This record gives sequence, C-alpha cells and structure tokens, in this order.
Amino acid sequence: MHASPQQRAADHRPYFFLSYAHTPRYAAGGPDPDMWVERLFRDLCGHVMAMTDLPAGAPAGFMDREIRSGEGWSERLAEVLATCRVFVPLFSRRYFASVMCGKEWYAFAQRAILHTAKHAHAADAIVPALWLPVPPEQLPGPAERLQFNHRAFGDRYVTDGLYGLIKLRIFEEEYERAVYELAKRIVSVADTTRVAPGRPVDYRQVPSAFGPPGGGPRPFQVTVAAPTHHDLPEGRDPAYYGDMPQDWNPYHPEAARPLAYVAEDLVRSLNYQVSVASFDHDTVPLDAKAPPSRPEILLVDRWALQDEERRRRLAAFDAEHRPWVSVVVPWNRVDQQSRAAETELSAKLEETMPVKMGQGRAAGRAAARGVPSMEAFGQLLPQVVEAAAQQYLRHAAVYPPAPAGSRPTERPRLRGPLPQEFGTTHAMPETPDSAPDAEDPDDRPS
Repeated sequence: MHASPQQRAADHRPYFFLSYAHTPRYAAGGPDPDMWVERLFRDLCGHVMAMTDLPAGAPAGFMDREIRSGEGWSERLAEVLATCRVFVPLFSRRYFASVMCGKEWYAFAQRAILHTAKHAHAADAIVPALWLPVPPEQLPGPAERLQFNHRAFGDRYVTDGLYGLIKLRIFEEEYERAVYELAKRIVSVADTTRVAPGRPVDYRQVPSAFGPPGGGPRPFQVTVAAPTHHDLPEGRDPAYYGDMPQDWNPYHPEAARPLAYVAEDLVRSLNYQVSVASFDHDTVPLDAKAPPSRPEILLVDRWALQDEERRRRLAAFDAEHRPWVSVVVPWNRVDQQSRAAETELSAKLEETMPVKMGQGRAAGRAAARGVPSMEAFGQLLPQVVEAAAQQYLRHAAVYPPAPAGSRPTERPRLRGPLPQEFGTTHAMPETPDSAPDAEDPDDRPS
C-alpha cells in the first residue's frame, strides 16, 4: 500500500528505531564501546534523509542516545516504539541476551500484529541488521522466523557483521555498501508497509520477545469455543463467524482477521510454538495421572453457551483441575446484539464456568469477565499467557522429575498493570515462589 505525496509530506514520524544491546566498558575510564553504533546510526540517518522528502529537523531515525537529560526514559521509548515506521534490531549474542532489547522487540511486534489484524495485510516492518554474526541455532524464534536475505548486503557483511566492517579500514567500501543497502531497505519497507501508530505501552511491564534466558521456543495452545455459520443461535448475526470455530472474529468490523490467529501471532512473538484448536473437536477428558502437555488459553464466545451440549462440555471442562488453562472472554463493545444480551450471557457464563471465572489473579479474572476491544486484548494477553505458563510449570513439577542432567526450565514471572479499560492501575502481586529476574547484561535503565 503506497502513500500519496500529500500523505508522505504530512508524516514526520521517525523512519526507524535502532534497537541495540549496550556493551559495557571493559575498564573504568575506557573508551565508549557504543560509539561505533552511534556512527552507524548517523550514517543511516544521512542516507534516509537523502532518500526521502523529510523536511529539515524531522527525525530520520531514533536510538536511545537521542533521549535528552531529564526526559522520562521508558515513556520516551514507548512513544517512539508506538510511532516509528520500521524496527531495526542489531543482531549479536549480547542482543539476544538482553531483556531490554527483547522488550523493545515485543512492543513493536505487538503493534505490527494488531495492525495486521485490523487491515488484513501483513506488516513485516522489522528489518534486522547483523552487528555481529549469530549462529542460527542461537536465534530465538521471533528472529529465526524473519525472512531476510542478509547476503544482499555483501558477503563480507555476512561473515563479519557491521562491527567488523566499521572497525577495519580495509573494509570501508564494504561498510559503505552495507549501510547504503540497509537504508534503502528501511525506506522501502516503511513506504510499503505503513504500520499505523499505536498506543504507547508501559515499556517497563512489557515482556521480552526472547522468552526465558537460555530457552528455546516453548509449546502453547490456543483453543476456541465458538459457534460456526452452521450452528449459530437463532437470530445471531453471522458476520462474526465462519465455517470453523477458529474463524470467529468478535471484533468485527474493526478487525479483519479471526481472533484465534491474532492470538497465535501474539503468543508466537513471545517465543512460543503455538497450535490452534477447536474446543468442539480437539478437547479430550483430563487424565488425572498424566502431566499437562502445554499451557493453554481458551477463547470463549458467550454465544457458544446457547448450545446446551457445548455448555455441558464447558461445565465439565470447568470442573476439571486445569489451572494451566486461562480463559479469555472477548466481547465487542460496539456489537449491539451482544450488548443487548449482556446480562443473560454473563449470567450463563458465570453459572457454567464458575471456577475459571474466579481463577488466578487480577489479569486472569479480568480476561474471564470480558475483553472489550482489540487493543485491550493485545495488552492483556501477554499477562494471561505467562500466568498459564507459570501454572503449567508448577503443576508439571508434581509429576516424575526430568531425567538426570537435563536443564531445569525457568519459571516465568507475571506482573504489571491491567489495561485502562479494566479500571485499575494497581500492579499485580508476584507469587511468593517467584525467582528474582535474571540480571540483564544490558546496562540501560528500566
């Protein structure tokens, strides 16, 4: 989708956000190790200004050194991540060990996923750059899934990265070529994807896209309990449904994609391997002797309870002990039909699933009471996902231990305020057995 010259002229948002891991000084009083990143940033900005019609004074890009003294660190980062056009992560081993870099990645990825959900076209606006080469097996899932041809920037760039090119004068031409090609790619992606600005997130509370340190992608399931075109309650508007339960789109017409696949993308961006299933077809009775196989969220359409057989099965599911399954009940505040039936539908859900409606802490209970918009869903889902993962690890631990020599899995932590739609800004208390956060090798403030 290309913009008109008038639209481009009015759009003075930064073309790119440069996300990088801070390198600690090797000795007190030693040279600034990040000055080379700053030089790269200035070179990229120069090319972007030359390739676009940005007016004088408009920001071509952003890096955290642009934050002025006395300016709120997290607030400024959140603002730029919510408005920049392209996200440029500088790959290195230190980058993927940084929780702060993972937060930046997730904040932008969430915005791009919600943009795709609303406009039904992909918003692939992450343009990676190699600061230092990283072996493929060390890439977390979100980075591994990026379809990007680094070879187009030069063979020496692939083997040495921008750091190697910028440090050695004999590679000056290769450095200039790589930076020029990177700037061209930034401008091209910005002008074609045009990710809409989003709502700034609480940067201090967003999760890392890289998951727990040292861990690979973890399994997760998204299950949908919803009717289809073929078994709708009498009189229910069919515009929200499709041929399968997974086609349910509660936020129509604001959203153009079924919610299950939006949830799949959001959960996958937290370094999970996600499967999507239908409650009608894929749920089996719980074997009390078997350990849970994965954490799960169950997306429930309250209209699904109008079918007595499905309601009976949901009640049986609620009676089983599955604390690693978090229930999320999306509802659309502009769906007049649902608003008119709100009292009846809410009472039926409370009667059918009383355990899940009261399970967990503030985020879980808010999700079960109802999530009124796509933005609220995007903000709340990471907390619900990590709550389910925490319960999964806790209950999987009561079964026979893993074989000797295997690495223990780090238990995720759950904290953070609820979205404003839910009427609270109180931080959620941490569980008593939560371990301290691993030390972030990145030294920027949080």
